[in-house]
Amino acid sequence: MTIRFNSPFLTGNELDNIEQALVNGKLSGDGSFTRQCQALIENQTGCQKVLLTTSCTSALEMSALLIDVQPGDEVIMPSYTFVSTANAFVLRGAVPVFVDIRPDTQNIDENLIEDAITAKTKAIAVVHYAGVACAMDEIMSIAAKYNLRVIEDAAQGVMSSYKGKAVGGIGDLGAFSYHDTKNLISGEGGSLLVNNADFVDRAEIIWEKGTNRRQFFRGEVDKYTWQDIGSSYLPSEITAAFLLAQMQQAQEITAARMEIWERYNSELEELEAQGYLNRPVIPEYVEHNAHMFYIILKSQKSRQKLLELLKEKDIRAVFHYIPLHSSPAGKKFGRAVGNLPVTDRVSSCLVRLPIWAGMQDFQVERVIREVKTALAKVLLDRK
Repeated sequence: MTIRFNSPFLTGNELDNIEQALVNGKLSGDGSFTRQCQALIENQTGCQKVLLTTSCTSALEMSALLIDVQPGDEVIMPSYTFVSTANAFVLRGAVPVFVDIRPDTQNIDENLIEDAITAKTKAIAVVHYAGVACAMDEIMSIAAKYNLRVIEDAAQGVMSSYKGKAVGGIGDLGAFSYHDTKNLISGEGGSLLVNNADFVDRAEIIWEKGTNRRQFFRGEVDKYTWQDIGSSYLPSEITAAFLLAQMQQAQEITAARMEIWERYNSELEELEAQGYLNRPVIPEYVEHNAHMFYIILKSQKSRQKLLELLKEKDIRAVFHYIPLHSSPAGKKFGRAVGNLPVTDRVSSCLVRLPIWAGMQDFQVERVIREVKTALAKVLLDRK
């Protein structure tokens, strides 16, 4: 039996919710299921306003609009991230400025940000890799010093926190993902978290295709009109109905993933002690969501051999991002600040292991067993 890298988890209530959405007779966005989801996220994160979106990418694009990115502006971000982090700002004419990541958490190295700031810098876009929060106190302090906006790409960070504060709810704006590879899913989907009260009203307008339609429905204006630039960022009620079922069991889903994460972490501890690999590092100020379990090997050759051996055993482990600074579009639209040795090394040596809520004990045990067996062969080949 093949062990997939990811398998979408269902709570059992998704179809009932979708049926109720059909009965309600409203399938377009901003219905009762949308509002319930938004209220739950606002309660969990403590942010000023949440707007469900068609994707995390859409939420990031809204962020670029909200902070008024102009051609030539610069946005500092890690190179080790998904393309949407950069695309959202490149679409507005901005230049992504890539800095290296920390060797422990794979998050943006906060100590390198200040040297990347120029007169053109508009914002810092942080990515909470694997649901482990960045060093937000230091980053927010730098942003305040230079009057910069902070955008949190928290695509992987639903249910994670930094010093007790939900990720996505710390910077000016945050973005979540509910893609079916994430912890809470709706197939495709995302949400924009507005933490700066100055952006709340305009966020609603951009979300509603540039109109003040929401104000009209609340009875605040007698008609709605075109007010600003915007687009159709609302997901359907069917998407929101599916997502609500997931959100209502968010604690249970997180706990199930955490149990698997802890087993991987415990079983591979000895191999790390022997110097064969590195496991994830979780700072004491972070409560993570077990979005991902990865190991970092000592070379790209070892990584490739491990993946091949696991594939032979029908275990679908994968590597992760190709660094943006070394990609064709990254070279065309952005620039790197110095060399990015940690990014280059991690991207060449990192392996992600299968993990999902609903993964059975025998599957977890099989992954652990086959990883250990495969690593023994990799190490033997090295000798």
